[in-house]
Amino acid sequence: MLYRSKAPLRIGLAGGGTDVSPYADLHGGAILNATVSLYAHASITLLEEPKIIIEALDRQEQQVFPLTDTLPVDGKLDLAKGVYNSICRQYALQPRGLRLSTYVDVPAGSGLGTSSTLVVAILGAFGEWLKLPLGEYDLAHYAYDIERNDLRMAGGRQDQYAATFGGVNFMEFYAGDKVIVNPLRIRQEYLYELEHNLLLYFTATSRLSSAIIETQSRNVETRQEKSIDAMHRLKEQSRMMKEALLRGETDQIGHILDYGFRYKKQMASGISNTLIDDIYTTAQKAGATGGKISGAGGGGFMIFYCPGNTRYAVMEALQHFDGYFKQYQFVKNGLCTWSNKQ
Repeated sequence: MLYRSKAPLRIGLAGGGTDVSPYADLHGGAILNATVSLYAHASITLLEEPKIIIEALDRQEQQVFPLTDTLPVDGKLDLAKGVYNSICRQYALQPRGLRLSTYVDVPAGSGLGTSSTLVVAILGAFGEWLKLPLGEYDLAHYAYDIERNDLRMAGGRQDQYAATFGGVNFMEFYAGDKVIVNPLRIRQEYLYELEHNLLLYFTATSRLSSAIIETQSRNVETRQEKSIDAMHRLKEQSRMMKEALLRGETDQIGHILDYGFRYKKQMASGISNTLIDDIYTTAQKAGATGGKISGAGGGGFMIFYCPGNTRYAVMEALQHFDGYFKQYQFVKNGLCTWSNKQ
């Protein structure tokens, strides 16, 4: 049998960074994001041979192990191995031959929540195989626990919930890992307009988000007022974005993005750089009313809001850089799983 899953990546529209501890624990965080038609995929194939194969097909990486309930977490394919180890531990899974294959539609470190979404997808494949009784909140929190506690990877809380629930969501974050997901019922014509005007641009660079996130967390711990005030402003931005989307005030979205990006750069060093600033300025001069770096910052994807038909001028202007635009559509469904006879 073959057990498959896919989980959607997300575009963060507002509030990014306020889901990270200790800010979320002390002040409460709020984020607005939307899932798109770019996915993390996972497949489990049961084997007759007594071996465990872990492979990332997009990165052409593979490791093979004898049957065991604990795979070494050593910097190679750790997300997949972390999920496997946790499943064996939590559900007393008896080791048997299997091949766990993954593929992500965009590069790692690109700012669309790839790592957390991949964990959700892998959990989904195991859930399909083992018929695990996991609801949406359970699965998202389980993914968060594996990534943050088992693997000790720095990061926020939004990506696991976006990948699991899907759609456009206003999320609230509180102490004790409490998360409330509020699905937004955006009129379809507003989403079409947003989709038409919001360009997704890959800067052809990636970054290690953990370093930026650790700096951001340290700024809160040491009570750096400028950084904390910036996070307050971003939390406010998420509510501004929610209101604009619900009311169909699409002409305000670019300005709200620009407002957030100005404050996001004040949260921690490394969020922006000369290349990102140059790309952003060029897009604005060509007609974009606002945008932002996606995820923690430092590289990866950027988004630009281009009202009217300015998207074409912005696309032309950014040809002078080495990046490229990525096509997408907003999607309503979160994690999907299924099985198939080989």
